[in-house]
Amino acid sequence: MAIIEKIHISKFRNLSDQYFLPSSSINVIIGNNGHGKTNFIESLYYLGHGRSFKTRNLKEIIPFNHQQIQISAIIDDKKIKINKSREKNTVIIDDKKITSNSYLSQLLPIQIISPDRGFVVGGNPKLKRSYLDWGVYHNNQKTIETYSAYKKTLKNINALLNSSNQSQLEGWLNQFSKLSVEITKERFLYLENLSLTLEQGISSSFSGLVEPFFDFVFTLQTGWPKEVDALDEKSTSEYLVKNKNTIVKTKHLKNGPHRASIDFYFNKQSESYLSRGEQKKASIVFWMLQVLLLVEKEKIPVVLIDDISSELDEIKIKSILDFLIETNTQIFMTDIGNKKLPLNDKKANRFLIENGVITSL
Repeated sequence: MAIIEKIHISKFRNLSDQYFLPSSSINVIIGNNGHGKTNFIESLYYLGHGRSFKTRNLKEIIPFNHQQIQISAIIDDKKIKINKSREKNTVIIDDKKITSNSYLSQLLPIQIISPDRGFVVGGNPKLKRSYLDWGVYHNNQKTIETYSAYKKTLKNINALLNSSNQSQLEGWLNQFSKLSVEITKERFLYLENLSLTLEQGISSSFSGLVEPFFDFVFTLQTGWPKEVDALDEKSTSEYLVKNKNTIVKTKHLKNGPHRASIDFYFNKQSESYLSRGEQKKASIVFWMLQVLLLVEKEKIPVVLIDDISSELDEIKIKSILDFLIETNTQIFMTDIGNKKLPLNDKKANRFLIENGVITSL
């Protein structure tokens, strides 16, 4: 069970020298637009991922007249410190430097729903893969090595395609095929587990959010053409060899797990025909399923919800919070504060943020 016990944000966007002692249950950060609510959520996400969900440009995150961001925290009695500049990235856990952000994710599994990140149903394939692979990784942490090897293999293939010597290309394509099958199998397994969790949890976990008879289906688009069996190494390998000349000519590998996506159907309608409200509802169900599956594995994540009342109505907010409270999840959510949230004041700690300064209410 992941709990952020203390956090110190000394440099992150407009947040400077903010020392925060959160509740292990609900933490509500209230403030007007432009004062740092989303920046705070982004800093927590950074703590668990080693990267932002908003930008790849570090210059946007580093405060003016500073050279690096600095975040430190205590999570389940472990001390974490992140220093990141344009030249150097340092992550220290219990005074030991780590070289991979995967350990951060393992220590602090963070799930987020934010207008800036977007809703997964109706979202772009990259966002869908991000949500999917977050779940796959936490469902089976051994897959992190497979993903790492796959990214390295894809990088080497791209380098060969842009060089004059492609003598090693076929060997790398075979490696690519092997890793592709492993990743695709894990993705299928994870979506099957989500479907089972949905069937078991529909009566209680999602009451108030969806009708007991609603139909929600998600299917994996593997990133391979229909004629290829994405679960068979021979099939994927033969396809790559057959199309090797085209791959060399275009200098681009257009098939594989890096091009995968998810197709969503809500009450038998494709996501592209759903209203914005229906896309939100289905996205929230998918998001809650991921949390519920982790809880069943006794690995409870930290949940971030940004600008909650602008995107969700009171019924949806209450359903989400009731669900999360029942799972003993630590929650951080932001709100503009222009209407009352359906919260039990005994279970919620409230904070005000003004010009990047956080104070307890």
